[in-house]
Amino acid sequence: MNVMSRPPVMAPPPVPVSAPRSRRKSELLRSLPLYLSVAPFFVLFAIFGLFPLAFSLYLSFQKWDGIGPMRFVGWNQFAYLLTDSYFWQAIVNTLEIWLLATFPMICISVVLAFLLSSPLVKARGLYQIAFFLPHITSIVAIALVFGSLFSNQFGLLNALLTALGLGRVAWLSQPWGMKCAIAAMILWRTIGYHALIFLAGIQSIPSTLYEAARIDGAGSRQIFLSITLPLLRPVMLFTVITSTISGMQVFTEPQVLLGNDGGPGREGMTIVLYLYQQAFGSYHFGYGAAIGWGLFVLIALFSLLNWLLFQRS
Repeated sequence: MNVMSRPPVMAPPPVPVSAPRSRRKSELLRSLPLYLSVAPFFVLFAIFGLFPLAFSLYLSFQKWDGIGPMRFVGWNQFAYLLTDSYFWQAIVNTLEIWLLATFPMICISVVLAFLLSSPLVKARGLYQIAFFLPHITSIVAIALVFGSLFSNQFGLLNALLTALGLGRVAWLSQPWGMKCAIAAMILWRTIGYHALIFLAGIQSIPSTLYEAARIDGAGSRQIFLSITLPLLRPVMLFTVITSTISGMQVFTEPQVLLGNDGGPGREGMTIVLYLYQQAFGSYHFGYGAAIGWGLFVLIALFSLLNWLLFQRS
């Protein structure tokens, strides 16, 4: 057959370029209701979360009283922050209050959760509600109640000490008295909440481990120390980190109990209270923003330190 007589080979028809674009457009139209349903969260987060965060970082490099024009000062406010004795005193006060509140809180919460997980406990739901109520109670109301408890002259604690033949204690005038009063408020508000978190962690532990331990003759104390505590390490890490973050941001308790100056000698002055005093008391908004970012660095360092310690243990 002659080669020239063969029928020509037909090339495949070209694919329209607009087909992928139309497909993407149709997929976008189908997904549009889903994007619109989650859009309010991201819009509100951008307005009330990202914008204040970015503006505070910008403001930390400015000197501004809230009314007049801003003046760029660079790193001067951060340099002054490192030499500010009041700031370092606020850090020490915050750490002392955190230590007084966190470690007793963790110990008591774990014990309460272990006792609440016992099958002998009846009306467990009622106990859970009672434990959670202090956490959702107004902090201002709690501070007012504890102010009447720790009052120097007419406090209920001093009335009890007097009835027992002991001397009065100036709770709201002595350095450790003020810190103990603030730590007591934090304890009362957070013990029940963390006890419920530990209870959830205990309930996630397989019951076969407890049954095997009881068959081997282990008592409640051995079960608690050898099974419950080691398996609660992830929950305890979460609790320590969250309590560190919240403990570094203590504000309402000392502000209502002791005032904006942190009490006599500034012994109750925390970092956030010092930030509030500088920004909204002295109208040093730029320096207040610098204090906020210094607090952010401290929280990040302590959270990392807690994580490393728990990983090593």
